[in-house]
Amino acid sequence: MRKRSEQTSYSINWFLVGLIVVFCGHADSQTPGEYKNAIAKGKTIITDTMAKQKIPGLSIAVAVNGKIIWSEGFGVANLENQIRTTPATRFRIASVSKTFTSAAMAKLYEQSKLDLDAPVQTYVTDFPLKERKITARQLVGHLSGIRHLRRDQDEAKDEFYDRKNYYENVAEAVEFFKNDPLDFAPGSKYGYSSFGFTLLSAVIENAGKQDFLTYVRQEVFQPLKMLDSAADDNRKIIPNRAGFYSLDVNLNVINAPYIDQSRSWAGGGFLSTSEDMVRFGSAFLKPGFLRAETLKEMFTSQTTDDGKETGVGFAWRIKKDPDGRLFYNHPGENVGGRSYLIIYPKEGMVIAMAHNITGAHLGSITEISKLFLNDEMVRNTRLQ
Repeated sequence: MRKRSEQTSYSINWFLVGLIVVFCGHADSQTPGEYKNAIAKGKTIITDTMAKQKIPGLSIAVAVNGKIIWSEGFGVANLENQIRTTPATRFRIASVSKTFTSAAMAKLYEQSKLDLDAPVQTYVTDFPLKERKITARQLVGHLSGIRHLRRDQDEAKDEFYDRKNYYENVAEAVEFFKNDPLDFAPGSKYGYSSFGFTLLSAVIENAGKQDFLTYVRQEVFQPLKMLDSAADDNRKIIPNRAGFYSLDVNLNVINAPYIDQSRSWAGGGFLSTSEDMVRFGSAFLKPGFLRAETLKEMFTSQTTDDGKETGVGFAWRIKKDPDGRLFYNHPGENVGGRSYLIIYPKEGMVIAMAHNITGAHLGSITEISKLFLNDEMVRNTRLQ
């Protein structure tokens, strides 16, 4: 029996490599000629990365000044049914979900329905008082002191592998951690927290007077034509949802363990495509979806009480690359997938990647970004 299992896994791995190398989804036939060199080199980087890390399926999209100039799927979205990855494949984007939540929060702020600096109890009345007030601004910037998910070598105790559902409302998810002590006094330091975003989703739900997922869909996804973005709801039939995979101790591709994302919709529970992610990122290149003053706040680093910059605004990380170019980004990692979203505001360029296996990194997005940024035609492109 063991011999048959090993043979099956070996065959699947070679089937996977063959699809990555030979069948690479489809490219946009309307791609402008000036980008073809960068795209060709990008494909080589992607196929090499996938083969080395045994990534079953991956997608990438690149937009310049709001126009998608490259969108392509590579490899296999579902191994058991031999379904190839396409630009429509929906992956687990994990913590990139936080940027969706921050956009929903920003819309409420612009609608004068949410005071970013009011105590969270203004909107979530049964959240217990802590030693200092916690605000929505602190939640979106990881300054609240609320703990992150706990990791453990025992999968049954590892909170990344949660299997309980919290479908009724986000308030039930907040119950899971609301009485836990804070890791630090709110505002005193930076501490990454997905549970902070769960509490933020309850704030959004009550301030917006509708459930969190409905608000995100109506105020973020629909206006930005993100038609392939949705909560990773295990109950629903979701077209083009990828299969999710991991590697066993022998580095064979296997099905990822079952998890339920409903406790962390806001912090890591959305499905999306690379195309939808670059549509989303492109909405922040200039005022329109949000007002200019809101964009300024979103992409200005918050500070701790002693004035130290955190490098994070409204969820987004604010950095400069080795060449001094400003960029905003957010990575995401979860069971069965990883994602990455980058915005270069001055160049008007947005890049997104996603795949469907636990652990494999997406560092190649930096290499691919450089291909486009260093292209003379792209360097000379500026927002009009």
